[in-house]
Amino acid sequence: MTGSGWKEIGLAAGLVILATFVPLVTDGYWLSIAVTAMMYIALATAWTLFSGPTHYISLATGAFFGIGGYLVATGMSDYDISFWVMAAVAPFVAVVLAALIGAATLRLSGIYFVIFTLGLAEMIRGLVSWVQNNFLGSRGLYVLTDFTEAHIYWMLLAIAAVVYLIGWLIERSRLGFAMKIIGNDEGVAKHLGINTAAAKVALFMITGYFTALVGVVIAPRYSYIEPNLVFSPELSFLVVIMALLGGTQRLWGPIVGVIPFTLIWETISVSFPNATTFYLGLSFLLIVYFIPNGFVGLIEKLAKRRHG
Repeated sequence: MTGSGWKEIGLAAGLVILATFVPLVTDGYWLSIAVTAMMYIALATAWTLFSGPTHYISLATGAFFGIGGYLVATGMSDYDISFWVMAAVAPFVAVVLAALIGAATLRLSGIYFVIFTLGLAEMIRGLVSWVQNNFLGSRGLYVLTDFTEAHIYWMLLAIAAVVYLIGWLIERSRLGFAMKIIGNDEGVAKHLGINTAAAKVALFMITGYFTALVGVVIAPRYSYIEPNLVFSPELSFLVVIMALLGGTQRLWGPIVGVIPFTLIWETISVSFPNATTFYLGLSFLLIVYFIPNGFVGLIEKLAKRRHG
């Protein structure tokens, strides 16, 4: 491993250690903001793990997140299964779904993948709502635990740290090398003998697992779970916007985008609750037009000018 590699992982470890102290120095409103930001950091980092090197825009975050949250709620509320058992089971259901989606769509060009994932969360939400209304006789489920906001924050921090570590290891592995070639030119990758479909599906499954795990951890925060809450298309778009704002060419990029956007989005949600869709679309257009490479791209561009 190079010196820069050790430096990067050391800096990441230092930031994780500092972040663990957040619940000890703040509470109430700002702790709630910290939990929301940590949720998006974990989700955006998991999203970048797949979409960063492949350049495939996945809008399946809401589907995987919803699977995690809804399954843990179903197990605890309807079958009296413990939270920890469901936390172990639910992400693997998302992995199976990711494998099926990947096998069906990742062999096709990127636009078909985007279109399919766009409708996935809505399709699952509609299916789950239909089953509830027609067979279960209940519209919502309860997730009652002893977890505080601090507990949820620390669990999300652990997930984010593990996702980053896995992404860091993948970047330095044969799979990471293959993904870089696929992202640059998939045709060249195929000519080099790389099984592009298998590589993309494997990475997509990892993303699905951790996205569902975040949904599991967030479920106790909601307490009351219904399909419209956890299978949210807005969540998918927010994660994409935050990741693009930070920059997807570096695994740490989403962190740079999540923190400021979380604060801005909180203000918009409180001040203009009926116009969130408008601001969501406007944010996407501004990011794509003015900073297509995100804050990371700007930082690296300024650094090159300074040293040039």
